[in-house]
Formats: sequence, C-alpha cells, structure tokens
Amino acid sequence: MTEPHRVPPGPPRRATLRLLRELKNDRLALMSQARAEYGDAVRVVIGPKKLYIFNHPDHAKHVLADNAANYHKGIGYIESKRALGDGLLTSEGELWRKQRRTIQPVFQHKRIAAQADVIVEEAAKLVARLRTAQDGAPVDVLEEVTGLTLGVLGRTLLDTDLGAFESIGHSFEHVQDQAMFDMETMGLVPAWLPHAKQRRFRTARADLSRIVERLVAGRLADPRPAADDVLTRLIASTAEETDPRVGERRMRDELITLLLAGHETTASTIGWTLYLVDRHPEVADALHAEAVEVLGDREPSYADLPRFRYTAMVLNEVMRLFPPVWILTRKAVGADEVGGYHVPAGSDVLICPFTLHRHPDFWTDPDRFDPNRFDPDRPTAGRPRYAFIPFGAGPRFCVGNHLGLMEATFVIAMLAKELRLSLVPGHTVTPEPMLSLRLGGGLPVNVTAR
Repeated sequence: MTEPHRVPPGPPRRATLRLLRELKNDRLALMSQARAEYGDAVRVVIGPKKLYIFNHPDHAKHVLADNAANYHKGIGYIESKRALGDGLLTSEGELWRKQRRTIQPVFQHKRIAAQADVIVEEAAKLVARLRTAQDGAPVDVLEEVTGLTLGVLGRTLLDTDLGAFESIGHSFEHVQDQAMFDMETMGLVPAWLPHAKQRRFRTARADLSRIVERLVAGRLADPRPAADDVLTRLIASTAEETDPRVGERRMRDELITLLLAGHETTASTIGWTLYLVDRHPEVADALHAEAVEVLGDREPSYADLPRFRYTAMVLNEVMRLFPPVWILTRKAVGADEVGGYHVPAGSDVLICPFTLHRHPDFWTDPDRFDPNRFDPDRPTAGRPRYAFIPFGAGPRFCVGNHLGLMEATFVIAMLAKELRLSLVPGHTVTPEPMLSLRLGGGLPVNVTAR
C-alpha cells in the first residue's frame, strides 16, 4: 500500500477571507505569522491557490539551486509580465539563457571596476545637493537616492543620461501597484475592467514603452560600434531575430525590466541603511570614522572598496533585516519533495528571505540590528550558506549584485563622512513589500554637516 504524501501544516480553508485581507494589508505579517505558528514548511490555501511556504535554508537551497530546473517564476512575477513582458526578471528557458548571455559581460568585474568613478561623481552630486538643505526644509532623501540610482544605471549600463525621463519613477509606481493588485486578487479581476488602477497602469506601460523607443532611437541615430553597454548589446542581439516584431518586443521587455530592477533594489537598500543608521547613532559614528580613516580629504576609488569593512558589515545587516527582494516565488513544473513534504506539480512555492533572514535557529536575537554579526573575524559556525540570500541564489542569482553593492558602499561612505541625516520627528517608516521591499511614505530627513 502506497504511503500518503506528507502535507505541510497550515491554516484551515475557512480562513480564506482572513488570509486575503492579510495578503492585501500586510504581506510581511502574513509570512511571519505563518512561520511562527506552523514552522518551516507551511501550506496556505487561498481560494483556488495552494501556496507552499518554505522557511529553512535547506529548503531554499533545494528550490533555488539543487532542483532549480523544476521551478519557474511564480506568483507576482507572472502578474508582472503584463508590464515587464518576458524580460530577464520574468522569462524562462532558452529565452532567459539568451538574455543572460547578452547582458552578463556588462557585469564582469573588470567593467564594473571601471564604473567606480561614475558612481562617485553621482554620489558627490548628491552630497552637494543635500548640503544646500542644511538648516532648511526637510528633504526626502529616498527620492534623492532613487534619482541617484537611476542616474548611475543610465551612465554605467546604458551609456545614457536618464535625466530627461522624469516620469520613469511614477510609471514604475503604477506598474507595481497593478502587479500587486493582480497578485492580491489571484488574477481573477478581468484586465478590461476600467477601474482607476487599471487606467493608471495602462498609461504607465505606454509611457515606459515610449521611453524605451526614445532610448533605442537615440542610440541608432548615434551608433557606437566599440561600446559594450547593455543598450548596444541589446540592439545587436535583437537585430538577429528573424521577425522584427519579436526583436522589438524583446528590446522593450528587457530594457523596461533593466530600468526597474537596476535602480529600485539599490535605492531601497540605501534608504533602509540611512533609516537604520539614524536610529543607531553609534553605528553612524562608526561609519563616519571609517570613511574619514579610509578617505581623508579625497573621494573613494575602486581600490578602496575592500577597506570599507564596517560599511560592508552594515549593508549586510540592513539586507538581512530588509532584503531588497523580500520574496522569491516559484511554480513547480513537476511534483517534488521539499523538506520531506510533497509539492504537487503546478503548486506555487514561496521562499521568503524576509523571514528566512530572521530565523531564530540561525540568528541570535534576529529582529535586532547588529552589524557585528557580519564581522569577518566573528565565528559563524552552524549558519548555513542559504540562511542569507539577499540576492537570491542558484542560476537566477542577481547578475547586478557587485555593481549594486559598490554603489551602496560608496554612497553610504560619502554621506556618512560629510553629513548627518536625521529622520523628521513624528514620521513613521513602513515597510512596503512590492516587487522590492521599499520604504513606504518616503524618508524625510533634516540635514546637518559633520
């Protein structure tokens, strides 16, 4: 007689309405409560969806790396295809491999090192802008940082000034709003319904398409045969498509995906760092001391990167508590077994770095902000590699992680050296789990010189 499959524990079916409310109102709480109440493997049934949530490093390793071929992108990413199409973030199979091969060379260490000066220039402009706000009205530093990361993306990856496209940020806001709405409603609300969110989404999608068309047209009018940026490589790659319409669609999908993923995750990490540093003055002072010691009276260079040891510790701890990609969703192609539990083919599987990074078995006092956890000289025996996955893992590990970390390191060091940014009294920062884990409500600060 065949033994019955083991099914993970989870809330009863009658809890569907409550779970739908939580999915809409507080996705982080839903994930945290599920782990706290039911353990490392949880089965949640919400309407027609069966979600399998796994919260152990071994589970993450199995799904994201060891058996990655059995798992395609899942809930959330599927809904994002309406805006992002089949870009690198959402595509699968041979198309994904072709896209990865096209852009991978742009992220090689040698080329990234050559972009350090661009990051420093943009960070110096940010410091100068913030200096003008001293003793004046508060400034939303998150908005400033987002502008910086878009500027860096344009110059380093596209060899283009994105300053002319002021609507990019707002368009991505509406795209993500619609993607999250589709996820919350399980895709059951027809796309043709003319509600306000849908109208904003359509306008935003059209705006992003126009931006891509202008970027491509500008480069075709000013070809750079020797260039090796993403825009040049995409133009060459998509020109090989036998059907021009396929090439145009690939170009649009991949550039829109790059524009979103290439700036928002880094902006979120820098924003969360500034917020947590302000709440821990001793950390702010240590960052300032390191920046002064490393830099003196000059600006940083690529060779300085390994010298920012404490800054790296702070950034790792920030990404532990507020990982830029807070959830990794997959759909099982075939049946599988994860942690001893049966996962049927077609199931939605969720790996949540937000809860994984706070697992009490692997992190002491997991909700406390403590950069010393990442001191290279501190023993980490017993902590599995997959207990900390801020950039994902396996074949779909974030291709831009080195560029993003260098950008965050230099920006934080240069700000810490020159300025003190203090959150406006009374302002509450709320985690906003969209495609990345953003700071809801912005980050208004008062600026003073060091």
